[in-house]
Amino acid sequence: MTFKAHILQGIPNELPTPKPYDTNINHAPKRKEILSAEEKKLALRNALRYFDKKHHEVLLPEFKNELETYGRIYMYRFRPDYKMYARPIDEYPGKSTQAKAIMLMIQNNLDYAVAQHPHELITYGGNGAVFQNWAQYLLVMQYLAEMNDEQTLVMYSGHPLGLFPSHKDAPRVVVTNGMMIPNYSQPDDWEKFNALGVTQYGQMTAGSYMYIGPQGIVHGTTITVLNGGRKIAKNGEGLEGKLFLTAGLGGMSGAQPKAGNIAGCITVCAEVNPKATQTRHSQGWVDEVIHDLDELVTRVRTAKANKEVVSIAYQGNVVDVWEKFDVEDVFVDLGSDQTSLHNPWAGGYYPIGLSYEESNEMMANNPSLFKEKIQETLRRHAASVNKHAAKGTYFFDYGNAFLLEASRAGADIMAENNIDFKYPSYVQDIMGPMCFDYGFGPFRWVCASGKPEDLAKTDQIACEVLEEIMKVSPAEIQQQMADNIRWIQGAQENKLVVGSQARILYADAEGRVKIAQAFNDAIERGEIGPVILGRDHHDVSGTDSPYRETSNIYDGSRFTADMAIHNVIGDSFRGATWVSIHNGGGVGWGEVINGGFGMVLDGSKEASKRLQSMLFWDVNNGIARRSWARNEEAIFAIKRAMEVEPNLKVTLPNMVDDALLS
Repeated sequence: MTFKAHILQGIPNELPTPKPYDTNINHAPKRKEILSAEEKKLALRNALRYFDKKHHEVLLPEFKNELETYGRIYMYRFRPDYKMYARPIDEYPGKSTQAKAIMLMIQNNLDYAVAQHPHELITYGGNGAVFQNWAQYLLVMQYLAEMNDEQTLVMYSGHPLGLFPSHKDAPRVVVTNGMMIPNYSQPDDWEKFNALGVTQYGQMTAGSYMYIGPQGIVHGTTITVLNGGRKIAKNGEGLEGKLFLTAGLGGMSGAQPKAGNIAGCITVCAEVNPKATQTRHSQGWVDEVIHDLDELVTRVRTAKANKEVVSIAYQGNVVDVWEKFDVEDVFVDLGSDQTSLHNPWAGGYYPIGLSYEESNEMMANNPSLFKEKIQETLRRHAASVNKHAAKGTYFFDYGNAFLLEASRAGADIMAENNIDFKYPSYVQDIMGPMCFDYGFGPFRWVCASGKPEDLAKTDQIACEVLEEIMKVSPAEIQQQMADNIRWIQGAQENKLVVGSQARILYADAEGRVKIAQAFNDAIERGEIGPVILGRDHHDVSGTDSPYRETSNIYDGSRFTADMAIHNVIGDSFRGATWVSIHNGGGVGWGEVINGGFGMVLDGSKEASKRLQSMLFWDVNNGIARRSWARNEEAIFAIKRAMEVEPNLKVTLPNMVDDALLS
């Protein structure tokens, strides 16, 4: 059967042969036992409803075994036999170019080179799912292959509710993930309702089909490390010979060593999962792997003495590294952590003193003891960071809920007022005031042709557009423009592509609109194929997250989610090809609401109209909110936007004299 025929058949009428469990693949850990006996029956009923009744007798014991063995029903039998990767758009069956583009992006999210746990349909972050099971994948691909441009596919947390009549200017797909009634949004609620098969954790770009591999975060990480280096510079010097210590080599965190190399420092990144380390090393995203702490100390001292630019993966627990470097007096210039602490009890963070295998066993079979071990480790982790900070280390929370979970564990992590943390979020210190408040965020695009030469052409177009904009940009954003031009000029030589022919670039509304318009013009001239636009949810206005994206909002509104909800509503009627809104993201289930979009450029006048309207709103919604919070950089940016667009009228704050309140 051809690839197109496989897609068009959806769930097969006859059962495929059961597939053996592939031990060579990086699998999701077993989830905790949380369902009652009656709830397990309900989970099985929920899973079997995807299949003809004639198959239930065969599938029931199989699904029951999966639920008992893995804590979830993944339906491994229905995993496709064809290779999973982003094919050129013309290779997909269908009536709608927009729908074909979405199929391309879904397959990219599940590419073995991209996905963290591909057989469990998890892209990154330990639980960031594209779908809950393989039946959902098969149905969605079939629906997309059948749909026309006057239909919209409605997605409920991985489940395709169906195709509904709409119109050509409506989104082709509308996605929600994990949207719970607020009182049912605790971590154990995710465990329970995900096990029942009625919701999922879409992370950010996993469940919205816009993940582009670790490149998706490497630019933001590079900017963060560069600007972190600028904060600690004594005389304007760079990061040569300086040490950045962090942890995590998974889907998102795996960008850290590559970003450290681009920024020009020594990076030590600890990782407990050997397969994650092997993947990043084989992909060239980390230069060296070291298993011994004494060897690591020697190697770092040599690198410091020679001012090397090198990235080193330590195979083991990062707490051991922090403690060893303290004892050996190895100075850490920049420190952070990007383990998946939004998911601390299900594989996002591992306890010290136990092997990876022992930890996974305890996680599944003795979750209460596992939680105790995690919190004990967090206390040790924070205590060691404090020792280094006393020596002059600049430590920042990388938005992974490290400070939040450490505080919940009783670690010495609170400031004197017992309200704030001792250390800033990287958004508070770096990304918020330097990027988001000015409207700069992670714009991205994918060349749907699959041709590297198309990507090279788009890099060239984007660079030319930015260089023209920079000539007349105000002084306030000259540094941001220069950093972005430097990034795009080095994109090819840094070999950032994993999976689809994709690129990320931090840009503001003006940059996004002008770059997208230039792409659309090039498509119309036949110079490149169609282009898929998107962004990370970790952006100016896509996400309300009080401990990360909106942590530099100080008017008391950082625990509200109006911005993210309005963002996705506004994108949907201004021309997005697909939109998504999620509960949960990089900082945890119940801790954040985040939204994203995808937009297909096909060279048409309609595409030009859509990009102008949607991209302008997508950024300026967030700038307006940040301005109302009295963020000076955002007030500057929104006033500038109103000068450019006469139809934009934003409520501006009046400043209050502090003396009146004293």
